[in-house]
Amino acid sequence: MIRPKSDARYTMGRSSEETNRLEHQSKLYQTMTRHFFEEAGIDEGMKVLDVGSGAGDLALTIAEMVGQSGKVLGVDVNGKILETARARTKQAGFTNVAFIEGDSRKVELSESFDAVVGRLVLMYMSDPTQALKQLTTHLKPGGIVAFQEADFIAFESIKHRDTPILNNLTKWCLDVFKHSGAHPGTGLDLYRIFVEAGLPEPCLHLSAPVGCGETWPGYEYIANTFRSLLPLIQEYEIATSEEVDIDTLAERIRKEVNATKRPVVLTMHVTAWSKLSRASQ
Repeated sequence: MIRPKSDARYTMGRSSEETNRLEHQSKLYQTMTRHFFEEAGIDEGMKVLDVGSGAGDLALTIAEMVGQSGKVLGVDVNGKILETARARTKQAGFTNVAFIEGDSRKVELSESFDAVVGRLVLMYMSDPTQALKQLTTHLKPGGIVAFQEADFIAFESIKHRDTPILNNLTKWCLDVFKHSGAHPGTGLDLYRIFVEAGLPEPCLHLSAPVGCGETWPGYEYIANTFRSLLPLIQEYEIATSEEVDIDTLAERIRKEVNATKRPVVLTMHVTAWSKLSRASQ
């Protein structure tokens, strides 16, 4: 069932609930993501290509950063979710953002960009290195390459004997990504991916939201993540719907966390960015 020679199946599905989950995810990771892109050099007046835009969360963040004198073009293979991205862009009042449907590795663009960015997109591509190499052809000399990717394998290091629910969730999540053909360790592979793509050595950061207590919003986010994963969890025979028990999952996680006083670490995101030399293209 592993599909290493083709793009991975999108593990989270394409439902309206998944779109809502992506918006919730963006809020939880917003501060660290924005800080990362600021450090990478995304600034006012830039033209930015957003790869794998999805519901438009990253594109909207970048649009704020580049201002009305800048421009953001988002690309995604899922035309339906781009309808949501366009609606959200209009509602937010942005006029400097546009979206096109297509494979970012193959789409023909008539202009060059100051930066190419992406979040949680290389992990689904059959060959992330070749993809990154192709994407940089859309950059101007001196352009910025900045990507944020998850690393699920790192979760293995934070399992604990007192958190059996979270331990099971870690295993099920990792199994889904492996079966779908995705690259669950893309985060910590980013350095290699950048270098093998012929880019300068990237600056790297690892960060993750951490939370506990009664009112932390991460419990519902985890439950909604597994609501999106559940169809594949069942299809791949990783666990039954009764074992996951999605309707009580958030509350069971909350109780486990507060009983053990052991905070939850959400998915670790590794960020990497580098800048092309002005003579590189």
